[in-house]
Amino acid sequence: MAIIPLPYGTGHIRLDTRNHPHLTVLQAGHPRVLADPLAAVRSALSAPVGTLPLAELIRQKQPGKIVVVVNDETRPTPYEVFFPPLLDVFAQCGIRDEQVTFLIATGLHPAHDEALNRKVYGDDMVGRFRFVSHRADEEQELADLGTLASGIPLKLNRLVVEADFVITLGVVMPHYFAGFSGGRKSILPGVAGHETIERNHARMLEIIDHLPDIHSNPISLEMLEGARRGGVDFIINAVVTDTQDIVFIAAGDLEEAWYKATEVCRPLYEVSLDRPADLCIATASGYPRDVNMYQAQKALDHADHGSREGGDILLLAEAPKGLGEHVFEQWLLKRLPPGELMSEVKKHFVIGGHKAYGFARVAARKKLHFCSSLDEKIIKLLYAEKVTNVQRFYDTYLQQHPQAEIVILPEGSVTLPVCEHSA
Repeated sequence: MAIIPLPYGTGHIRLDTRNHPHLTVLQAGHPRVLADPLAAVRSALSAPVGTLPLAELIRQKQPGKIVVVVNDETRPTPYEVFFPPLLDVFAQCGIRDEQVTFLIATGLHPAHDEALNRKVYGDDMVGRFRFVSHRADEEQELADLGTLASGIPLKLNRLVVEADFVITLGVVMPHYFAGFSGGRKSILPGVAGHETIERNHARMLEIIDHLPDIHSNPISLEMLEGARRGGVDFIINAVVTDTQDIVFIAAGDLEEAWYKATEVCRPLYEVSLDRPADLCIATASGYPRDVNMYQAQKALDHADHGSREGGDILLLAEAPKGLGEHVFEQWLLKRLPPGELMSEVKKHFVIGGHKAYGFARVAARKKLHFCSSLDEKIIKLLYAEKVTNVQRFYDTYLQQHPQAEIVILPEGSVTLPVCEHSA
């Protein structure tokens, strides 16, 4: 493959690889996609994993208030196949529109405005139903549920806690410290209080270098406990390809259905690589995954897995909304060397600081180069040099390192290299 289109924002940057003999292009798996995803969702709702059919559960509970937890704009979710079957079940059960609230699991991300809601969920849905953005710092909107087994205080959005029936919609994909997204993450961090999210995420520093199996990952298990305590009755999750084609629908029990989805997801995104490369070129998969650097960090983490110690990483992330988070920015503005920043974050962990830690952790061991719309001064805060022309960078690198092993991750946010041998 000579020319490779690399996603960047809403478009692509074309890279001529010059047919370099030591080049590997890693793509996420391409399994058979569902021919009729709407039918698959309907089937999953009527024959779920670990629970009675959704309609039967609703009829048994006779809920007055239903809360459906949905993702925010940063997590592409196939609502076009989730919503119609779900609304059909509501209609069958006599549920009126005013009984249903869609709660947007923003975690610590910015709240949506109505225009963004219409863009993400559709005009018809926003016109019919109440959509509410979770606000993790609004104490009056949170319910105190005591503490988790670890001692972390558990506060969740009051709408979830006071609902008679809770459904979560999500997508299962690899996650750099929680193992996989989806399932329990709709609740913790999705609709949890600031301190709850922060103290849960702080545990990433314990495992970031050696991610445990999903069944023993302490962060994921804590999320599961929080979601159980939040009273989730039913989940609907999709496993999708990097192009958003649907491969599998998991519906039913919070734990059983989600674990089944992770089993399908793992071989889709974990791609074998013989050994780490001298240069790894990765994109943040374009919009919305490269909407800001806070989100693009996930692709950097994957590029880290695909590159050797002392090697180079070129990350493509347009980041039209900048760094994306105030605390993250404040940590970077300290202008600390990578090792010192990592040490300080460990001592004074706050959400946002963990993303700065993610950039510093890679920069401490490798040379970073970013192609982005961000100003060069901002790129330097991220421990990288700004690349304005990807082709020129690539050609220059080949001239200087003609025998270099190069790996390209065209969908870096959703492609996780698993190296058989270390370099």
